[in-house]
Amino acid sequence: MAQMRGPSSYGIGASSPFGGPVNEDSTESSPLDAIRKQTSKIEDVLDSFSEPIKPYLPAIGRFLIVVTFIEDALRIMTQWNDQLLYLHDYRHIPNGVTHLFLLVNVIAMASCSTLVIIRKYSEYAVGGLIGVVITQALGYGLIFDLNFFLRNLSVMGGLLMVLSDSWVRKTKAFAGLPTLEEKDRKMYFQLAGRVLLIFLFIGFVFSGEWTIWRIIVSLVGLVACVMVVVGFKTKFSSTLLVVILSIFNLLVNNFWTLHEHHPHKDFAKYDFFQILSIVGGLLLLTNTGPGQFSIDEKKKVY
Repeated sequence: MAQMRGPSSYGIGASSPFGGPVNEDSTESSPLDAIRKQTSKIEDVLDSFSEPIKPYLPAIGRFLIVVTFIEDALRIMTQWNDQLLYLHDYRHIPNGVTHLFLLVNVIAMASCSTLVIIRKYSEYAVGGLIGVVITQALGYGLIFDLNFFLRNLSVMGGLLMVLSDSWVRKTKAFAGLPTLEEKDRKMYFQLAGRVLLIFLFIGFVFSGEWTIWRIIVSLVGLVACVMVVVGFKTKFSSTLLVVILSIFNLLVNNFWTLHEHHPHKDFAKYDFFQILSIVGGLLLLTNTGPGQFSIDEKKKVY
């Protein structure tokens, strides 16, 4: 605890009543404490502005996380023949298998996304959607595409935040303490979700042309990513990433401004909804908190 001293107390270089110079308390504010103090003020402002939508934040986050799967299912159904042609001619997958592959993907994405939104059987729904991500990476031959790989790691991080959110709610809903196994499982999944969420931003940093604005945004974003990973002022850092990614998404992936037959339209649309999913994961992180493996939680203990 810091010493309580008034304005007339010992000055610089003064001696204490017991002789010798006055030493600063060993628990003097560290740089982390200074950052925590400033960001706490910003978090208070954010809380006051977000108060009306706070009860709806988990529902918004869950919907945004699965919106890329909903869009993908609709795209497959509206471009069914094109999808079959690509899988058969370019991926050399037999005709019957291509139909089955697309059908299973559409059913899995539609059903599992619905379960995530209505908060039912979250474990099975998240497992099904992660399975879709893996099978599509293999089926479309994109597993070695670094940008695709990093984006989908972030999407899976968002899905893990769905699990964390469902377990947090389950713990609050029932009386009594959770078992040690449940507590450990929640902590590990919260940590994994936090770490995976920031991979999209890493992909963003190392792709595209470098400009002064891109350098500034990248540096700010990387600091926020580190804060998210270590769980330091998570509400502030995750909100900052939400703002950065949302602005980037609107400015760069504005597919609605492109002509219907523009060659970049489908890619921009795909990227737009994937970033929305990661924004949803960050919103859930803001709502549920970083979990036990974080600086924020350790600070509460000590």
